Amino acid sequence: AGGAGMEGSGGASRAVADWRLALWTLCSVLLPVIITAWCSFQRSRRQLLIRDIFRKSKHDWHYTDLFGQPSYCCVCAQHILRGAFCDCCGLRVCERCLKKADQRFLCKEIMMRGTAGAPSSMPHHWIRGNVPLCSCCVVCKQQCGTQPKLCDYRCVWCQYTVHDECMVDCLRTEACTFGEFKDLIIPPYYLSAINQMRKEKKTSYEKVVPSSSKHWMPVMVLANTRSGNNMGETLLGEFKMLLNPVQVFDLSKIAPAKALQLCTWLPCNAVRVLVCGGDGTVGWVLDAIDEMKIKGQERFVPRVAVLPLGTGNDLSNTLGWGAGYAGEASVEQILRSVMEADGIKLDRWKVQVTNKGYYNLRKPKVFTMNNYFSVGPDALMALNFHAHREKTPSLFSSRIINKAVYFFYGTKDCLVQQCKDLNKKVELELDGERIELPNLEGIIVLNIGYWGGGCRLWEGMGDEPYPLARHDDGLLEVVGVHGSFHCAQIQVKLANPVRLGQAHTVRLILKSSKMPMQVDGEPWAQGPCTVTITHKTHALMLYHSGEQTDDDDASSLSE
Repeated sequence: AGGAGMEGSGGASRAVADWRLALWTLCSVLLPVIITAWCSFQRSRRQLLIRDIFRKSKHDWHYTDLFGQPSYCCVCAQHILRGAFCDCCGLRVCERCLKKADQRFLCKEIMMRGTAGAPSSMPHHWIRGNVPLCSCCVVCKQQCGTQPKLCDYRCVWCQYTVHDECMVDCLRTEACTFGEFKDLIIPPYYLSAINQMRKEKKTSYEKVVPSSSKHWMPVMVLANTRSGNNMGETLLGEFKMLLNPVQVFDLSKIAPAKALQLCTWLPCNAVRVLVCGGDGTVGWVLDAIDEMKIKGQERFVPRVAVLPLGTGNDLSNTLGWGAGYAGEASVEQILRSVMEADGIKLDRWKVQVTNKGYYNLRKPKVFTMNNYFSVGPDALMALNFHAHREKTPSLFSSRIINKAVYFFYGTKDCLVQQCKDLNKKVELELDGERIELPNLEGIIVLNIGYWGGGCRLWEGMGDEPYPLARHDDGLLEVVGVHGSFHCAQIQVKLANPVRLGQAHTVRLILKSSKMPMQVDGEPWAQGPCTVTITHKTHALMLYHSGEQTDDDDASSLSE
């Protein structure tokens, strides 16, 4: 009986031990799951709170996991690696202090409110800490921001910096001069005065031009954040920091036609527009400017400069702004270039494509051309590239990848020769005169000097005395190519194009089959038709007189 009792108590103790083991095992499994779920819930809740603050705030907050320079929270003054920053005024703050910072600090005012009369000046707007590297104090001329803590001040308008110990009461109250770019900035008090004048139906805007600017030429920045190398988002923030945020527009959120209505608030013939994007973005903006002319707003039409973010950038290269921007020049240098640029005209052309065999019941397709029109191998490459990009747009986030895809399709066409015997399929007329065509695979009609990502096509190798192609003479240059391999030879200056002539009007008749065509990089497959190219209008552009090169990697913006 005693043995049986001992066995029973031993079995009970083993059962208790097994239950304890099962309980501890269950706890060891569930506890990390619970902790992970709790952390995930808190993170989601925190992100919702942050997004809610961002949405309601007057600051242009963005979140980053790593600041690009040593940064300190503007509220608690602690060193931070990640947190939120305002694109407009430059405030930097940790997550815990975001709500306090949003309530405590004012952002840049795009328009002064609640002011009596029409002010003609405004005080500095000082922000403490996180001053730009290598900035100097306007009082003692020594470097600012050298101490490893939240220190020194910066004005968000004129970008002046001052040491903590040099900050005096007069600096807090004196009128801001808007610094180096006073000729480009639209002051908030100007917009307030114009708003009041529009309510009173007055239009003499010249009377309220900022007195501090003798040569005021306000600039508008229109950036396409989807162009080429995806630098648009970064540039938007940097321009907002230096200018009035009302001058900077994201074309993925607002159409150019709507953005350009700001020109009607500004003096006539004074505005300059900087388009950050590819040649397609520039054409989009120029179309919107043409709409302004149709509406009777021609006196407000701006002059256009280009910051090339696209893949080809031939128009930008022709106007002296370089073959591609990759961050080699600072935003300050870009704005200086816009101020110094000279005004020129750019021919714009109407391309009308009338299909055959429809008894004129179908309306002709009409395009506006700034760069070039082509039929043949380069249009085929553009068509294949466009189709590939439509299927997998995420792959085309780099200018290098884009050019590699172009190279692939060009090499493929060298072997397949889909556009051979073009001369037998088309008729070409220049100013009404029929042109006898040699054996060709492609015809290119040029308005500007550059083609194919930096090649001067009309001049070729430069070994023959052909005049330089101009973009403001009302003439088109027409050339032929023997195929994709011939195009490649021309680009590396190993061959010349087949020069067919110059003309004010070009007419091309596609008699049979379907051929690839393109206007300014917008390709399509076209059946039998008649293509007529005639002069449409002029666009007012800005020419940068920096050094130009044929190399894609060179940029005329760099110092």
